[in-house]
Amino acid sequence: MKSFISSMVFCLGLLATAWGQTTPQDSTLVITGEEEQLLLAQQADSVKTFQRFKADGIAAVVGDYLILESDILKMKADAKTQGMDMSQINDCQLVGRLMENKLYAHHAQLDSTIVVSADEINAMIDQQLDRMMAQVGDIEKVLAFYRKDTEADLREELFKINKERTLSSRMQDKIVGEMEVTPEEVRSFFNSIPEDERPLFGDEVEIAHLVIKPEVPQSEKQKVIDRLNEMRTDIVENGASFSTKAVLYSQDGTSMRGGQMSITRNDPLDKDFKQVAFSLQEGEVSKPFKTEFGYHIVQLDKIRGKVLDIRHIILIPQVTEETVQAARKKIDSIRSRIVNNEITFDEAARLYSEEKETKGDGGKLINPKSGDTRFELTDIDPLIYDQVNNLEEGEVSSVLMDQTRTGTKFFKLVTVNKKHEEHLANYAQDYTKIKELALREKQLKSIEKWQREKIMDTYIKISDDYKQCDFKSNWLKQ
Repeated sequence: MKSFISSMVFCLGLLATAWGQTTPQDSTLVITGEEEQLLLAQQADSVKTFQRFKADGIAAVVGDYLILESDILKMKADAKTQGMDMSQINDCQLVGRLMENKLYAHHAQLDSTIVVSADEINAMIDQQLDRMMAQVGDIEKVLAFYRKDTEADLREELFKINKERTLSSRMQDKIVGEMEVTPEEVRSFFNSIPEDERPLFGDEVEIAHLVIKPEVPQSEKQKVIDRLNEMRTDIVENGASFSTKAVLYSQDGTSMRGGQMSITRNDPLDKDFKQVAFSLQEGEVSKPFKTEFGYHIVQLDKIRGKVLDIRHIILIPQVTEETVQAARKKIDSIRSRIVNNEITFDEAARLYSEEKETKGDGGKLINPKSGDTRFELTDIDPLIYDQVNNLEEGEVSSVLMDQTRTGTKFFKLVTVNKKHEEHLANYAQDYTKIKELALREKQLKSIEKWQREKIMDTYIKISDDYKQCDFKSNWLKQ
C-alpha cells in the first residue's frame, strides 16, 4: 500500500472493530500457548509472570471509567499476541485508544436504545471459561493464571471486561452500522487519491472447487443411534451419570467437562441443536437427533433466564473403506470427463458437487474477507496453495483429500477460473476493494465527528504523565 492508504488503515486499526467488519480474536480472554507454558512450568517468579496485571496508578478518567497503567501494559501484551508490530505504536497512542473505548462505553450506558443484559454477558463468560479450560485442563489452572481465589472472583472480573467491550461495540455499531457508500462516492474517493499514492494489489486468483464426500452407510448411522439410545435409557431409567458418559464417549471438546455447555438462542450453533435444547424441561434428556456434525443426546440441567445450562453427547458415524474408495473412484471419473472436455468444471460442480453452499454457483468460492470471488494467494488454504499457484486458467488440480471439522475425510478438485497479476488499483477492475476503502473512510470521518462532539460533553481527566501527548483527538480539550 502507498502512504495514503497505509495511514488510513492504521487509523482504522486503532478504532474498535465494529463497523460490520470481522472481529479479531479477543486475546485478553484466551490463554496463549506461551502463557500456558508459563503456567504449566510454575515459575517461581510469580511477580514477573503476572507483571501485566500490576496496577501502577490511574492514567486517565473518561466519564465513569478509569484507565490504569496496567491496562496500557496489558494492551501492549495483547497486541503482540495478535502479531502486531508495536515498534510504530507508542504509549500515547495506546492511551488514546483506551480512552476511545471508554468514551464509547460511557455514552452507550447513557443511551436508552443500547441494552446489554446480564444473561448475554454471562453466556459470553461461560464460553470463554470453556475455551480456557479446554486449553489448560481445569478451572483451578485458569484461576491460578489469573490470580483469582474463586471462580466467582474471575467471573466478576470477566463480567466487567465483557460488558464494557460490548457497550463500546454497540455504540460504534449505532454510529456507523447502517452506513453505506454510493457509486458516486466510491468514484470520488478513488479520484481523490493521487496517482502515485494509489494502492498496489498483489497477485489474485478466482477459484472454484468440486467436493465428493464418502457416503456414511446407514448401518453405521444406526449403530450410533442405538448406542445413544442405550446411554439415554441407562441415564433415565437407571440413574446413570450423563456427565460420566459424556467424558467417556462424547466425540467433541466438551467431553472433558462432562459435555457441559451454556447456550442462548443467539449463539451460532446448529439450528436443530438449539431447537431440541430449548424444547426440553429441566432434567429432561432428549432422544437421539441429527445435526450437520453428528448425532446427539442433550440433557437440560438448568434454565437461567435466556441461558440454558445443558450437557450433550455427540457420536459421529464413520465412513467405511469401501465408501472411501467409491468416492475416490467417482471423483477420478469426474476429473477425467472434465480434462477430456466432455463437461465443463462449472457444469460438473453443479451436477455432482456435494457441497450445497457452492454447487449452485459452479463451485465458485467467495473470499470471506472481501465478499467477492478474488483471493490473494497468501489467503488461500495452505492445502491447495501449491496446486492453485501452479495451475493455469482453466486447469484442474489433481484429486485432493481434505477433512471436515469433525475429522471426516472427503475429496475435491480445484480449478482456477481467472488470474489477476499484481497491479496498481484500477477503478473498474478493483471496484469492490475500492468501495470497501471508501466506506471505511466515510466511517472514520463519522467516528471522528462523533468523538469531537462527545469529548466536549464528557468528564475527562488525564494524568500529568500523558498531558504532553500529541493525541489525534482533542482529549485535553484545548
